[in-house]
Amino acid sequence: MFTVALIGPDGAGKTTVARRLERALGLPVRYLYMGVNPTSSNRLLPTTRLVRAIRRARGRAPEAGPPDPARAARRPKGALGRASAEARAWLRLLNRLAEETYRQALAWVYLRRGAIVLFDRHFLVDYYATDVVGVGRPLTRRIHGLFLSRIYPRPDLVIYLDAPPEMLLARKGEGTLETLARRRREYLDLADRMPEFAVVDAGLPADDVTAAVGELIRDFAASRAARRGSAATPRG
Repeated sequence: MFTVALIGPDGAGKTTVARRLERALGLPVRYLYMGVNPTSSNRLLPTTRLVRAIRRARGRAPEAGPPDPARAARRPKGALGRASAEARAWLRLLNRLAEETYRQALAWVYLRRGAIVLFDRHFLVDYYATDVVGVGRPLTRRIHGLFLSRIYPRPDLVIYLDAPPEMLLARKGEGTLETLARRRREYLDLADRMPEFAVVDAGLPADDVTAAVGELIRDFAASRAARRGSAATPRG
């Protein structure tokens, strides 16, 4: 079949829509979380679970969403502090690459079994502003950005659940209108970088959003089937 990524900010309803469609689309669907929050992931490598446990033991919260490009990381003081931070950055990179490769491998398995793979978020989208095009990126982030932009497969269809910043702030109470508006622009800027990109109004009732996304997926499946049928028809 093919892959579909549901993208959008926190509060847009990605997971709700994806889980509903998993049961109601009427086509074989496998759900796969493709974001950075380990607590939301339905598949994780043991190394990622270990990193999560270490962060929790140190009193640090797990990554819960895309990194904020407006926040500058504090530079550690002293040579030892900088060396330790650099080592942790390389370990995070290696684990991140392994985790992202693992989840893509799962997607390939589901595809070979004839399923539509429904991604909740996507790593390329989550890290695009910081690791692919971000200014002043450290080497580990540049390597990660090259991996995502040059090697990592793009979804066949991307559906962006769009909502005004005011609505998102009212739903989640997180961030500011400025950061939410900037993130919205970043999502829309990705339209030209994806094979197929569609926008659905996430401000509609949940049933209507689910129906609109389902219709897009079914139409995409029908168009792919028609193209395959046309290519298989002998000429003469």
